[in-house]
Amino acid sequence: MQTILSVATDAFAYGMVLFIISIGLSMTMGLMRVVNLAHGAFAMIGGYIASYVARDLGWGYAPAIVLAVAGTILLCAPLERFLYRRIYGKPELLQVLLTIGITFCVIGITNYFFGPTLKTIPLPSVLAQPVDIGFRTLAGHRIFVIACGIAVAAALWFLIERTAFGIKLRATVDNAAMTDALGVRTPTIYAVAFAIAVGLAAFGGVIGAEFLPVEPYYALRYMVLFLVVVTVGGAGSILGTVVACLALGAIDTVGRYLMPEFGNFFFYAAVIAIVSAFPRGFFGRAQ
Repeated sequence: MQTILSVATDAFAYGMVLFIISIGLSMTMGLMRVVNLAHGAFAMIGGYIASYVARDLGWGYAPAIVLAVAGTILLCAPLERFLYRRIYGKPELLQVLLTIGITFCVIGITNYFFGPTLKTIPLPSVLAQPVDIGFRTLAGHRIFVIACGIAVAAALWFLIERTAFGIKLRATVDNAAMTDALGVRTPTIYAVAFAIAVGLAAFGGVIGAEFLPVEPYYALRYMVLFLVVVTVGGAGSILGTVVACLALGAIDTVGRYLMPEFGNFFFYAAVIAIVSAFPRGFFGRAQ
């Protein structure tokens, strides 16, 4: 029983990391109708900024998170203004080509300036120390990740479903021309939504570095993983992304624990089965 609870706790923490990173991609794909394959690159940028701030400058973990999120949003704002706005509403192939190009550019720049080495983000002592939760001792960082995942899910649900910004965003998605005619500044709505998605990617890249190590090919290595989570959960669905992350995180963790020699076999076998049964994902809607 103790082993089952231990594996379940690790799976839950891993699922929350996937959720925090992937929910931004779910927003851009489901709400903004953009297939953004550069999402993993934004998470990688956040991880690199946090590593530099926490390890090289020695400013600590909390400032590293704040500066990573803010810095990634500032770096990506010109991309939204001059590149992404040109592909809103355009064919998916054009979106894929542009965003995968951004990914390779980010990888090349990262290798040139930082080298092909793994980047670590030192944890503060309060998160590095084990915490007794009754049936086992758990690293404080895992508890922190779980708490962050729950907080992000609640905050996003409230933002999209219960605020004026959420109403305007959903209206812009349904009929951008009519929304613009009613006086809503649709470019601003898209820019804010994009900034939120980028910020969440950076945040997840930082706090999830213990699960998904930050290195120059991070954007390519985990791009399929993030896409799979969004596809299984249903693009644009917060609940669907949560369920997909927890289910796939549990399957992957249990598979690696019981049969590590099979690698990702159980993970992708589950993905095939779920997508076959739910073509639009658990909570996806017809476009």
